[in-house]
Amino acid sequence: MLLHIGALAFDVDSKQVTPWHKLAPRTRILCTLLLVFAIVLTPNGHWWTWAIYGLAVASVLLLSKVTLSVLLKRLAVEFGFVGVVLLGTLFRGGGTVLWAWGPLQITTVGLTVLGSVTLKTLLSLLMLNLLTLTTSVSALLNALIQLRTPPLLVAIIASMYRYIGVLINEFNTMRRAAASRNLMNSNRTIRLVVGNMIGALFIRTYERGNRVHQAMLSRGYQGVPPIEKVPQGGRRDVIALSLTVILALLGQAVYLMK
Repeated sequence: MLLHIGALAFDVDSKQVTPWHKLAPRTRILCTLLLVFAIVLTPNGHWWTWAIYGLAVASVLLLSKVTLSVLLKRLAVEFGFVGVVLLGTLFRGGGTVLWAWGPLQITTVGLTVLGSVTLKTLLSLLMLNLLTLTTSVSALLNALIQLRTPPLLVAIIASMYRYIGVLINEFNTMRRAAASRNLMNSNRTIRLVVGNMIGALFIRTYERGNRVHQAMLSRGYQGVPPIEKVPQGGRRDVIALSLTVILALLGQAVYLMK
């Protein structure tokens, strides 16, 4: 299969009761974004700063009691896309040359950049996956509306979540039909068949999207998902946000004082 259903699962652990789950959805989003921005904006080579942020991510991981198998599957799929970009940073010039083969060379600067970007990516993906695994999609959408996210963007995310399962089922049906006709018996034919299936799926998606949109408009859709009642937050949320801000500033202070 091209898509791993377990890796694409959403809100697997949203029904648990933990200190992380007791926070309001918008508080979880703000804490995640603050920590991700602090991680990403840290310059390369500041390992102690990322150690502090890593401890924070590990603490949230333990508090949330997330399903590790699902989390690791999602990270594996995501790193499959990011790995090519990460590998390109290894051959960056500068510093002492440690290995060379023709135009390719590995330097101390390249290793530093590779380690830094890999840590940034890993910690950021961990936090984002923790958020989506422990918060229901409806709660996330309502929290985004509360945080004044553009309604069109929220509508796109809602539609993507609603129909991604339909598209996966459609692709699996087409794949089984091709396999039953013995059209996937070699690597060459598999590539050709999968390419044709993706093209056909794109056309079907476009046509179905138009039909669904017209049906939604005829039923009074105004471009914004219906807003449900979500927790407004309280003292616990203020404490969580304050701790996140303090932690982000502490990590930045560590490398600024060096």
